[in-house]
Amino acid sequence: MLRLKRRGFDLGSVKTLKQTAMPSTSQVKQAWQSDTAIVLPQLLNQELEKHAGNIQKSHVLMQNVLRTCDFVPFLEKNPYLERIQQNFFIVAASPEEHDEQGIEKVYFDAFDKGEDDVVAEELWCKASWLSFHDEDASLRFRFSWGMEGYEDVSADPLKQAWAGKLCDVLFPESSLITQNNAILDHLSSILGKKPSFVERIVYFNAPNGGAQFHHDVERGHAGVVFAQLSGSTFWLVIAKPKLMDEIISLVTNPQYQADIEAVLPQKEERQALVKLCQNRDDLSCYMEEPDHELVEAIMDRCPAFIAQLVEHGFAHTLEAGDVLLLPQRDLDNCVWHSVFTLGDTPGEALSFAVR
Repeated sequence: MLRLKRRGFDLGSVKTLKQTAMPSTSQVKQAWQSDTAIVLPQLLNQELEKHAGNIQKSHVLMQNVLRTCDFVPFLEKNPYLERIQQNFFIVAASPEEHDEQGIEKVYFDAFDKGEDDVVAEELWCKASWLSFHDEDASLRFRFSWGMEGYEDVSADPLKQAWAGKLCDVLFPESSLITQNNAILDHLSSILGKKPSFVERIVYFNAPNGGAQFHHDVERGHAGVVFAQLSGSTFWLVIAKPKLMDEIISLVTNPQYQADIEAVLPQKEERQALVKLCQNRDDLSCYMEEPDHELVEAIMDRCPAFIAQLVEHGFAHTLEAGDVLLLPQRDLDNCVWHSVFTLGDTPGEALSFAVR
């Protein structure tokens, strides 16, 4: 049995899931086009050993950032400094005091080797907490450019490419995704062209951590590739229309009224949720609001809802070497997902958007 705990909430136990078989290229394409998540089990196994040293160094970096709440001092030492200086230089660092989850953002400019001119400015890597919970030590390192929250992934492919190269420099194990022929072949078949990997994030999901239900739709993105490099995680993955079906099914079933009351104790809140579930357009729009507490309470804090999704086949367990493809077609059809850390130690994972 797997015990699901996240950010202080105990969401019950589920049976250990059986490993899925490796799908064919046609099965992957069909699943992607039908807005279904696809697991590529143990795809990276042979390559993981080659990157064992890089993964270990990344764990040490994560531990140092956790210990000191600093980032840039470790980038100014080898092995990072020597690699950075090949094509980048550090411009500035921000303590991110305006962002309660932010630890430090480091800014870089890029230059072509052997040339003096800067080819890309305003690149950055930001180290952040994944949540506000005191017992969740999960971190993420996000790579992008420009003004955070306003950057447009389609506006400057050159800067996005250099932000990706910066990720390769700091986390060389990134090539487990970007240079994997099977991943490239699958995505090329889906997209009709060679993919590029943008808005890269390196995760360290810690015990009691993970991610609440969300999607990753952004203009210019086709989806996300997630690779588990160490540790293990439990996922709930479901396209938005089906997720709405599951929410409506639970809310309208008298059998679950006590479960709903446990997470929404106010009668007015429960009545508002019932009203939302009577109109799919209203429910869909509400789910896209920054504050969607009525459905968040069900999706992220209701054990009965978690058990329902597992029973209906929307759960996956990822071990080191597994890859998960998450199509993100548009706001109406994207694959929503929720993540729980399994085990007693943090695990590293890569999450790269596909353009």
